[in-house]
Amino acid sequence: MQASPQTRRLPTLSATKSPSLGRTRQGSANRLLEIFDVLCQTAAMTAFPVNPEKTEQLAQRMAALGVRESDIEETFVRSGGHGGQNVNKSATCVMLVHRPTRLQVKCQTTRQQGLNRFIARRLLLDKIEQLQTGRVAAERSRTEKIRRQKRKRSRRAKERMLADKSRHSDKKASRSAAGNFSGF
Repeated sequence: MQASPQTRRLPTLSATKSPSLGRTRQGSANRLLEIFDVLCQTAAMTAFPVNPEKTEQLAQRMAALGVRESDIEETFVRSGGHGGQNVNKSATCVMLVHRPTRLQVKCQTTRQQGLNRFIARRLLLDKIEQLQTGRVAAERSRTEKIRRQKRKRSRRAKERMLADKSRHSDKKASRSAAGNFSGF
């Protein structure tokens, strides 16, 4: 039975024989490491293939913005574009939906699903922060300013600008004419 891309298979904890000693590793430090590995795989929502500092910064930022993991709906789909067989066969594209705000983010920048999950969370937090801090209004005013600058001038403004230019050129011409006069 093949698992769908959205489900994860977890390894089972089994008593394995140590190759050098010929006895099982139950109760040893290796057994604790094996249990830790399984716990890390079950807590896959918090394990990303990045530095622990970056993961901690992401967690702190989520806490500061009031975003919980339970509020995020995560789905995996197949990506497209560059990446060859890896992106065509595996579901490396990550889609996140923040349920309270209904903001949606899709990330397929890398070939690794874990890294795409991390990047998608950062993008989602950027969108939520923009929504909360009012950066949306600042962004809107900036685009409005650019639109005003690109807009065609009115006839009166164009005439005034041309009159100022001709006055300035007359002033410069009179200076150069006075400078050329050297006397007898």
